[in-house]
Amino acid sequence: MTLAQLRYAITVANAKSMNEAAHTLFISQPSLSASIRDLEDEIGVELFRRTNRGISLTPEGEEFIGYARQVVEQYSLIESKYIAKEQTKKKFSVSMQHYTFAVNAFVEMVKQFGMDEYEFAVYETKTHEVIEDVRNFKSEIGILYLNEFNSKVLTKLFHESGLEFHEILKCGIYVYMWKGHPLADRESIGLSELEEYPCLSFDQGSNNSFYFAEEVLSTYDYKRLIKASDRATLLNLMVGLNGYTLCSGIICEELNGSDYCAVRLDSDEVMTIGYLVRKGVAISPLGKKYLEELSKFKDKVLG
Repeated sequence: MTLAQLRYAITVANAKSMNEAAHTLFISQPSLSASIRDLEDEIGVELFRRTNRGISLTPEGEEFIGYARQVVEQYSLIESKYIAKEQTKKKFSVSMQHYTFAVNAFVEMVKQFGMDEYEFAVYETKTHEVIEDVRNFKSEIGILYLNEFNSKVLTKLFHESGLEFHEILKCGIYVYMWKGHPLADRESIGLSELEEYPCLSFDQGSNNSFYFAEEVLSTYDYKRLIKASDRATLLNLMVGLNGYTLCSGIICEELNGSDYCAVRLDSDEVMTIGYLVRKGVAISPLGKKYLEELSKFKDKVLG
């Protein structure tokens, strides 16, 4: 196995066409095909499915390409630093469900490390994409929750993807709404009292399974339900329609402002918020600092 073969395989995976990849690499298509076959024979894994309509990665190929990208990127960093003598920035990225406190922890980490030597990325995204981003090395860490309902399905998916889930905190369920909502001054709220108000939910796209829902109690038959794709839209709907969503109850006024509140839901449901990492891959100093900032929110969980 050579570095050139890894680069060839990554280019083919990106192009989804042997001809296009060969054109990009400035080599002949037969030479590229032969190199990929030699690589597959050496590792004993079929990386690509070949059909009349083109080629696609096999499940084993997707995993291999994830590792190959990491090797090639690390080599590029070494080459830039020690051969080309370039000053390259260390990179850190995290993918997460829509948790303000997770964004806040990211902000605090960036403040402490600064941006002169580091390049940062944060992705607030769908549940399935959080898992995929960590699996494919797009992000070092993923933030999501487990509960009694989704735990078995997601834990199985983590295992199949070579990922590990670690608990950050446990919390009850809260109703998140704007302070002008008719129920905002209550000490607790029952689900039946919320029937006349729209429940706001983050859309999960093509992976719109109950198990991937970002909000707990996803199987409840809500009388009114509105799906949105981003946090800003949800906040606007809270004000404009007296909508609400279900959350951990951790409020970060520094980012969302002081116009919103969380009221305890009358439910015994518990959610476990945690982080995903690749199994067997050491966490970077940036990752450790981010997790340290996240752990500070344990003391802010509402009782």
